[in-house]
Amino acid sequence: MGAQLRVYKRRIQAVTATKKITKAMEMIAASRIVKAQRKVTASMPYATELTRAVTAVATGSNTKHPLTTEAEAPARAAVLLLTSDRGLAGGYSSNAIKAAERLRERLAAEGKEVDTYIVGRKGVAYYGFRERKVSESWTGFTDSPQYSDAKKIAEPLIASIQKDTAEGGVDELHIVFTEFVSMMTQNAVDGRMLPLSLDEVAEEDTGKGEILPLFDFEPSAEDVLDALLPRYVESRIYNALLQAAASEHAARRRAMKSATDNAGDLIKSLSRLANAARQAEITQEISEIVGGAGALADASAGSDK
Repeated sequence: MGAQLRVYKRRIQAVTATKKITKAMEMIAASRIVKAQRKVTASMPYATELTRAVTAVATGSNTKHPLTTEAEAPARAAVLLLTSDRGLAGGYSSNAIKAAERLRERLAAEGKEVDTYIVGRKGVAYYGFRERKVSESWTGFTDSPQYSDAKKIAEPLIASIQKDTAEGGVDELHIVFTEFVSMMTQNAVDGRMLPLSLDEVAEEDTGKGEILPLFDFEPSAEDVLDALLPRYVESRIYNALLQAAASEHAARRRAMKSATDNAGDLIKSLSRLANAARQAEITQEISEIVGGAGALADASAGSDK
C-alpha cells in the first residue's frame, strides 16, 4: 500500500507541474491575441485603399496586364500555405493543411499543376515527411509576422506569375490561411489572389457594383499596375499572416485551457485514489495492531493457566 501511495503522489506532482506550464502558456497566448488583433485592424485601411487604387487603374484603362488578365487555358497554379512554427495549438496547422489538400485536389481536377509554397515549420515537416516537392518555404516568424516577411514571400510568387508557364511560371496564385473570426472561431480558408477578379473587387469596393470613373495615367496604366499590383499582393499576404498569427494564438490559448482543465480533473482523480490508498493503508495498520494485541492477550491468558 505504501508503494502505491508514493506512486500516486509522484503522479500528482508531475501533473501539477504540467498544469502550471499549460496555464502559463494559456495566459501568454491570450495576451498575444490582443496584439495580433490590433495589427490586423491597423493593416486594413492600407489594404482597402490599395485595392481601390488597383481597381481604379485596371477598370479605368484598357490595358491588358498579366496580373489582371485571365489565361485562356490556365495550366499551372501556385498555392501559398500558411501554418505555424510551433505546436501545442490544437488542430490549427492540420486544418490549414487539410484545406490546402482540398484546394490541391480541386485544381488537379481542373487539369492544373500545382506549385506549393509554405510558411511555417509544421507545413514544411508535413510535406517533407511525405517527400512532396515544395517550391520554397519560410519559417521563424509565424507568431509575430512583419511586413518585411510578407514582402519576402511575395517576391518569388510575383516573379512566378510574371513568367510564362513554359519557363516554370504559373497562371494563378492561391493562398490558404486561417481566418480569425473570434476568440473561439477560426476557419481555414482559401482564396485566389491573382489574377485579380476586377468585377468582384469593384462590387466589394462600391457595394453596388458601380462603374468606377475613368482616369488618365502617367507614365502609363501598365506602369502603374506594375508598381501597384506587387504592393497589393504583399498587403494581401501580410493581412493573411496577421490573421493566421491571431488564429494561432487563439487556438493555442484554447488548447492550453483544455489541457489545464484536464490536468485539474486528473489531479482530482489521482487525489481520490491516493486518499483511498492512504485509508486502506491506515485500515491495514489498525487491523495489524488489533490482531497483534489480540495475539498478545491470548498468549498472556495461556501463560496464566
